[in-house]
Amino acid sequence: MTSVKILYDLQQIDLNIQKEQKALDEINSQLGESEPLLKARAELIAEQKHLAEMEKQQKDEEWEIEDLRGSIAQLNDKLYGGKTKNPKELVSLEKEKDIFKTKLRQKEDNLLDLMAEIETTQGKLKTSSENLKKLEREWQREQKDLAQRQAKVKSRLSDLSQKRQALISEIAPKTLELYDSVKMRKGQAVVRVAQGRCHGCHLNLSVNEWQRARAGALIQCSSCGRILYLG
Repeated sequence: MTSVKILYDLQQIDLNIQKEQKALDEINSQLGESEPLLKARAELIAEQKHLAEMEKQQKDEEWEIEDLRGSIAQLNDKLYGGKTKNPKELVSLEKEKDIFKTKLRQKEDNLLDLMAEIETTQGKLKTSSENLKKLEREWQREQKDLAQRQAKVKSRLSDLSQKRQALISEIAPKTLELYDSVKMRKGQAVVRVAQGRCHGCHLNLSVNEWQRARAGALIQCSSCGRILYLG
């Protein structure tokens, strides 16, 4: 096998490594929790926090309502228990009772509105929780698939790396240095020659270049500098 053929084979391996590495990078970027999943989880936590705050507020409202009812009961006892005889004091107690009753109605209305809001939030929370579980199941399936694909790509990369090392051992250091140098500058170091034309720059070769390429010599295109391969 000529050195040019080995370089061409090495380039094919390098191209495959590049392709597999790109696939691996894409897989790695998808591993881990996705943005929709993180967003759904954050929204659920926010809804749970909001529900907890409303439930606490409900308890506070219920306690205040109980306090108001207790105060009204005490006023009723003073008004109708027969202990209070002074007319002015009775009028004052009646006014105080009306104030407490007004506050009680407001509190009860607020409590009803709050309970309705809690019920609505509980419904939303249930839906959000179910959606999150669905997203998590889908994410777990995707992660499992990605992990399997990742393992296969890594295996192919390992095989390609071993083949590359085997080829490199057959290439003279100066030849490999030339390959790496052209590859760095041109991206593709070795190009085919067909009908007397370089497939790198698409220009016709000189007769001398053509003949040397046919003989399997390690030569570079005088126009683009790429290594010529007549396969």
